[in-house]
Amino acid sequence: MPINITMPALSPTMEEGNLAKWLVKEGDKVAPGDVIAEIETDKATMEVEAVDEGTVAKLVVPAGTDGVKVNALIAILAGEGEDVAAAAKGGDAAPAKAEAPKQEAPKAEAAKAEPAPAKAETPVADQAAAPSTPALVAKSGERIFASPLARRLAKEAGIDLGNVTGSGPHGRVIKTDVEKAVASGGAKAAPAAAAASAGAPAPALAKGQSDEAVLKLFEEGSYELVPHDGMRKVIAKRLVESKQTVPHFYVSVDCELDALLALRAQLNAAAPEKDGKPVYKLSVNDMVIKALALALRDVPDANVSWTESAMVKHKHSDVGVAVSIPGGLITPIIRKAEQKSLSTISNEMKDYGKRAKERKLKPEEYQGGTTAVSNMGMMGVKSFSAVINPPHATILAVGAGEQRAVVKNGEIKIANVMTVTLSTDHRCVDGALGAELIGAFKRYIENPMGMLV
Repeated sequence: MPINITMPALSPTMEEGNLAKWLVKEGDKVAPGDVIAEIETDKATMEVEAVDEGTVAKLVVPAGTDGVKVNALIAILAGEGEDVAAAAKGGDAAPAKAEAPKQEAPKAEAAKAEPAPAKAETPVADQAAAPSTPALVAKSGERIFASPLARRLAKEAGIDLGNVTGSGPHGRVIKTDVEKAVASGGAKAAPAAAAASAGAPAPALAKGQSDEAVLKLFEEGSYELVPHDGMRKVIAKRLVESKQTVPHFYVSVDCELDALLALRAQLNAAAPEKDGKPVYKLSVNDMVIKALALALRDVPDANVSWTESAMVKHKHSDVGVAVSIPGGLITPIIRKAEQKSLSTISNEMKDYGKRAKERKLKPEEYQGGTTAVSNMGMMGVKSFSAVINPPHATILAVGAGEQRAVVKNGEIKIANVMTVTLSTDHRCVDGALGAELIGAFKRYIENPMGMLV
């Protein structure tokens, strides 16, 4: 009996992913544990392993396909002793259709009224990769089968997919077909035809403004369109939700850094060496992470998350740290940071930062957490206010340390000063509690020996 391979859920919140690359081809034998594909989520590129033994009978979804729904059929294995060709045909029927999300049912009903072939004739790859993508119809009235990526590229290039010959399964138009059409200069769509093929109006960018309305404000040819990737879409969605649902308020303080910088230099100078290199090298950010973790330990009522039915009080300070990567940012989490040494925090952050830029973090390394740090001091930013990332109730925005004139005992002195701003969720952290938390943080920064005991 054929074995169906479906798009796995690589994290609890994953709804779809991009099938970046197949590491096997049809006819290859695989065993449990063999890496067969690379899947791109909004945060990382992850390898998918086979869980069954067999021969790859059919790759249903081509490499490079975007927006493949979780549980959609992506490949078929023939079991031991099974005819490969028969297994491939056996998977052509309804597996992907059966996995289609319930909310797609109304669209399926609407499709019955269209002068298109019956849904059973739709290639499984098209159903699996783009169950919610409206059908494209050629001038002849025949349905055009194309991957979501091919549709997007064709729309950007003004290519009429009806004039493109597909080389994918069942004549499906894929990315390389569109690229060849663009390179040859053929298959261009007339402006009216291109508009018609776009179907319904694009989603509104702002209330009352569609994509088309916004683009009309700019001179034609003065811009290029860069499609949003999965990460940018998720960032946009979560930040809009945060600002619309979380009542933010902000508390700022200035922290003197001279004692911290002196202790940091002393600790780095005392670092033992291994293979000719120091085993750690502390940064100011490492000490900020530790100070915030200890402040949350000292002010436990601020180490919380809001839910409609109860306050979630956390037993440990799990500090997420914003790391900038191409196309967005990600927040790997230092778990139980209040219990860890500065050197451990430093080495964990170096490892997380390296793997974050390679998109190799595991979901459990960046999901959850009880608070976060966003540091733009190294970019010369004096101060800013960060947006809370639920379920966190707080986030600390860290500015640059710089020499400033300060008054001490009635005299003007020069000191290294850093401005930090705490954003808090007013539903669970009131003003006085937020002030208490940032006050505890300031004490650790200005008296850093307290972080060592």
